[in-house]
Amino acid sequence: MWTDVEVRSLKPNRYIVIDDEPCKIVEITTSKPGKHGEAKARIVAIGVFDGQKRTVVYPVKHKVRSPIIDKRQAQVLAVMGDEVQLMDLENYETFELPIPEELRDQLEPGKEVEYWEAMGKRKIMRVLS
Repeated sequence: MWTDVEVRSLKPNRYIVIDDEPCKIVEITTSKPGKHGEAKARIVAIGVFDGQKRTVVYPVKHKVRSPIIDKRQAQVLAVMGDEVQLMDLENYETFELPIPEELRDQLEPGKEVEYWEAMGKRKIMRVLS
C-alpha cells in the first residue's frame, strides 16, 4: 500500500518507493528551472529492506509513491538458526523472519521486537525488551 505525493513535498527521513522497494530518503537537492524545463529534484534514498542506495531524478511537480509503513510489535516464540518465529501482539498471527545481523545476539524466546511491514515485506527493526 502507498499514497501518491508530489516530489516537492518530500523531505529527508521520509519514505519513497523506488523500483518497487520502500526507501528512506537521505538527501534531496533541487535544481532551478531551466530555459525550457521545470525544476528537478535529485533524491538519494536507501532501501528499508535491502539496504541498497538508490538515486532518482524527477521534476518537482511529478507524483511519486510513498509507502505506508506499518510498525508493529511481536513476541519471539523460537530462534531457529538464521530465522526467528514471531507472534504478532495484536492479531496473534505467527510467522518467520530472517534475523538481522546486528540483532543476532539479542533475540531469544520471550523477547518483544518491533517489526515493519510495507508492500508485502517484513523486517525486524529493533528489540524492545
